[in-house]
Amino acid sequence: MADSSFDIVSKVEMQEVDNAINQTSREIATRYDFKNVGATIDRSGEKIEMKADGEERVKAILDVLQSKLIARKVSLKAVEAGEPQLSGKEYKIFATIKEGISQENAKKISKIIRDEGPKGVKAQIQGEELRVSSKSRDDLQTVQTLLKGKDLDFALQFVNYR
Repeated sequence: MADSSFDIVSKVEMQEVDNAINQTSREIATRYDFKNVGATIDRSGEKIEMKADGEERVKAILDVLQSKLIARKVSLKAVEAGEPQLSGKEYKIFATIKEGISQENAKKISKIIRDEGPKGVKAQIQGEELRVSSKSRDDLQTVQTLLKGKDLDFALQFVNYR
């Protein structure tokens, strides 16, 4: 019998991020507490920029964005937000969207699988993803459950289950 396998990836659905940003933009345009504070949010590539004329307001924009991302099932672990910075008369927060699994994190995952996973499960690093294979599909499901239970500081998805 052939080996069963799945891939572990860290991808972000950019369309969902755009939708969350658009919803956030609409909300800050209509909310009373954001009137006349120059609140804006924009995305260019992997960077999201939030601006407002007060530190608390810019933090509130980030809070609204995070709630919209959660509603659209985008993991907050994939969005890394910085601290508010004063730029002229306004405060800015820059957030970056992280995709892909770094070599260091891929090694960490494969070590978890080797040490705590079922015997006979192999993990192979392939660029920014990890291929996990085994003869038993039950072992693969055990590995998925194991990794979901770990509190890793990056988002994981399981794809190409065959």
